[in-house]
Amino acid sequence: MNAPQKSVRSQVSAEEWQLRCDLAACYRLVAMYGWDDLVFTHLSARLPGPEHHFLINPYGMMFEEITASSLVKVDMDCRPLLPTPYPVNPAGFVIHSAIHLGREDVVCVMHTHTPAGVAVSAQQEGLLPISQQASVALASIAYHDYEGIAVRDDEKVRLQADLGTASAMILRNHGLLTVGSTVADAFLVMFTLERACQIQVLAQSGGAALTPVDPRVLAGVRDAVRIVGAGKTGGEIAWPALLRKLDRVNPGYAD
Repeated sequence: MNAPQKSVRSQVSAEEWQLRCDLAACYRLVAMYGWDDLVFTHLSARLPGPEHHFLINPYGMMFEEITASSLVKVDMDCRPLLPTPYPVNPAGFVIHSAIHLGREDVVCVMHTHTPAGVAVSAQQEGLLPISQQASVALASIAYHDYEGIAVRDDEKVRLQADLGTASAMILRNHGLLTVGSTVADAFLVMFTLERACQIQVLAQSGGAALTPVDPRVLAGVRDAVRIVGAGKTGGEIAWPALLRKLDRVNPGYAD
C-alpha cells in the first residue's frame, strides 16, 4: 500500500500549487457527486508555460483521497516530473494529452463514465433537447465515435478534430468529456451535461412522448447564459460555494 504523499508545496510555484488545490478539490467533488468509476477515469490540468506539462491523477488512488501533493506532474511523453510511487493510466494520458495539445485555451479536461452519461452516449441521437440543462449543454457540444480503450496515439488527431472548439464532448459508447479555461468552468460544464443526461434517462424511462425545446429557444441560450452570469462564468459563481461544501464534507484536498 502506498503511503500518503509528502507536501510538494515548497517545490512548485504558487500558481502551480493553486492549480493543484483546485484539481484535487475537483477530484473530490466528482467523488462526492458519485461520478467516479473506482480509479478508472481522469481529470487533468495544464500548467502554464510552453512545455505542455500537466497534472493528472495517480493511478490507483480513489478520487475521494486525492490531494494537491499526490497529483502527478507529467510531460507530453507521460514522464513524471516529480517523484511519485504511482503510475499514470495510459488511456487517460492519450485522451487528456490530445486535448491539452490541441487546445491552447483549455486548462482543465474532465472525463467521466457515469451510468447516465454512458447511457446517453449509447443512444444514436445523443443528447436530446428536452430540458433546460440540455439546452445549455447543446450550445457547445461535440461527439467522438468509440475506437476501443484509448491507448493508441493515432486516435489523438481524431479526438482533437471532433472536439473542435466545443466545451463538451460525448464519447460514444464511452462517457462524457468537458473542458474549461479553469477547473471551475470545466466542472460546471460537466455538472450541467451530467444532469442533462440524468434527466434524459429518467424522462425516457417514463415511456411517454417527450417534448423538445423549441429550436428558437435553443438558438438564444448562449446569450441567456451570459445575462445570467452578469459578466462572470458559471464556474466563478459556483466554485467558492462548492469548496465550502467540500471543506465541510471531505477536507484535506489542499495537503
